[in-house]
Amino acid sequence: MLSKIPAFNLKAVLRETGLAADTLRAWERRYGLPKPQRTGGGHRLYSQYDIETIKWLMTRQSEGLSISRAVDLWNEISASGADPLAGSPPLGINNASTSSNTNETTMSALRTEWVSACLNFNEIQAEQTLNRAFSIFQIEDVCIEVIQKGLSEIGKLWYMNHASVQQEHFASGLAMRRIDALLSASPPPSRPQTVLIGCPPNEWHTFTPLLSSLLLRRRGLNVIYLGANVPTERFAETAMKVRANLVILVAQTLVSAASLQTTLLALTKQNTNVAFGGRIFNLRPNIIDYMPGHFLGNTIEGSIQEVERLLKSRIKEKPAKTASEAHISAMHGFVTKRTLIEASLKKELQPLSISPEELNNGIYFLGNNIIAALQLGDMEHVTEEMDWLKTLLKTHNRAPQELSHFMKSYSNAVDEQINGQGDPIKHWLKNYIET
Repeated sequence: MLSKIPAFNLKAVLRETGLAADTLRAWERRYGLPKPQRTGGGHRLYSQYDIETIKWLMTRQSEGLSISRAVDLWNEISASGADPLAGSPPLGINNASTSSNTNETTMSALRTEWVSACLNFNEIQAEQTLNRAFSIFQIEDVCIEVIQKGLSEIGKLWYMNHASVQQEHFASGLAMRRIDALLSASPPPSRPQTVLIGCPPNEWHTFTPLLSSLLLRRRGLNVIYLGANVPTERFAETAMKVRANLVILVAQTLVSAASLQTTLLALTKQNTNVAFGGRIFNLRPNIIDYMPGHFLGNTIEGSIQEVERLLKSRIKEKPAKTASEAHISAMHGFVTKRTLIEASLKKELQPLSISPEELNNGIYFLGNNIIAALQLGDMEHVTEEMDWLKTLLKTHNRAPQELSHFMKSYSNAVDEQINGQGDPIKHWLKNYIET
């Protein structure tokens, strides 16, 4: 650990760093870095930590950052609770200019290192990797290329049963804390527009909206982040109160997409400018047609550019599609008879081949997705979610016959309780079972 005991005078520091005295004084006066102590006679005294701080700033300059940007970077890393010097050996002036050109500091290498640290529950190494990444690359690039894409890699490993849910949660927790700290350390808004960001009811995945908030805040916008599972009326109420220029909602699942549609309709009725995005729209692009408002695109980088375009001028929204009468009728019938359908299903599945808890989770999952798909006009939307469940069952060594038997029993229960009115559900179940 570097000593913070003041032991070096100005002359020793200048000799060690090669920095001009006037430059060092200017950094201290304008930016508050480094922070030497004073003797009784008013002379500066520096610690070894102060010297390495100066070298760190000089290295960032050699990599192309202005001194003000380098200081901002130092402050942002410090505000996240990390030490900018942690995990980095003391830098000499001779090797400072070449430190960013080694293979170990490429973006992909840093991402691999961060993912590995997360999978090994090594918080210190994970944080040091991010510190190094932020000291070399722009904050926006690190957040997207290392953190976001790293989380995506871990999510795929979990999906294929090559990573545990604990590993996924550990990585997500580290990522969320770092993004939240960077958001808190962002400079105050420099532009007049206000953007409201959050998740609709039933959506609990907050990394994407939080990262979007950070990227837009760093562009000078006044961003108000509301978080997960925000009730529709709260969105509408807050948008009016803060006079939001744009409201952004993010949905990752089919169920939350249905909630998002309801929220968007409420906002557009009060003439609020709205936009949306999320995983589900990449998987099922035709859901976009059923959403009022503006789709922000398939990548977070593209969505930021689209937000800028929407803030420049109010763009006319295209009319949103509505579900057919058959789908709306089936939805109402299913909602009304859902309790009876699920009771019939449990009766037919006796004796149980799976635990009551797993059965209840499966019934709840499928029922919610059926309602959402009917609301959004196409039962095929459920297929994507069921394929995810099928893969998950396979990776956990569950027999495929379990899912097949469950779906046949579900079809019989629907037919028994809402025969005729539930045709879209029955047709989808029939096709799904056959394929």
